[in-house]
Amino acid sequence: MVRFLKRMVVLFLLAIIAAAGIALFLSGDPLYTLDEWMNYSRFHRYDAMIQETGRKYHVDPMLIKAVIWRESAFAPDMVGRNGERGLMQVTEGAAKDWARSQKIAAFQPGDLFSPGTNMDVGTWYLKQSLEYYSTKDDPVPFALAEYNAGRGRVKRWMGENNLGPVSADDLQNNISFPSTRSYVQAIQDRYNFYKRRARL
Repeated sequence: MVRFLKRMVVLFLLAIIAAAGIALFLSGDPLYTLDEWMNYSRFHRYDAMIQETGRKYHVDPMLIKAVIWRESAFAPDMVGRNGERGLMQVTEGAAKDWARSQKIAAFQPGDLFSPGTNMDVGTWYLKQSLEYYSTKDDPVPFALAEYNAGRGRVKRWMGENNLGPVSADDLQNNISFPSTRSYVQAIQDRYNFYKRRARL
């Protein structure tokens, strides 16, 4: 009887391992999914805030989360090499523009370490870019390139194609910074991953 129970426990554990392996394989990104399983709280602690901010600015929460994943890996105290701060790695200049637009006189750069404030500023900035490129076939790559490298550089990359309107694919091919090209692609891939599984 004891031997039978041990076999059953072993079979049960093997079934769980096999099911987990299948789930990882079918996830579309096994490494991300495994990291998410092992660090569930870090990956999901801001989901409600992301949903709320997305509703406020009419930006897809899955896109916001993809930006946060790429910018800070969900670390609210992250500081970039050029002074970018927080979850969405917001610059002080972008934050000041946001504060002026919202008529917030008491804003301090340290406020960007507050997840709610950081997400508000970053999503506001992203929304401005999405609206600016709203006539493009897909405004997302343009907005992401601007978020990473600035509008002036995006305009330059758009100007490198003299055959007519620049499509999202044209932009991707014209981006001369490998880091920005990989940045845009990584966020789009993660955004599509979230959309395929239909949840944050």
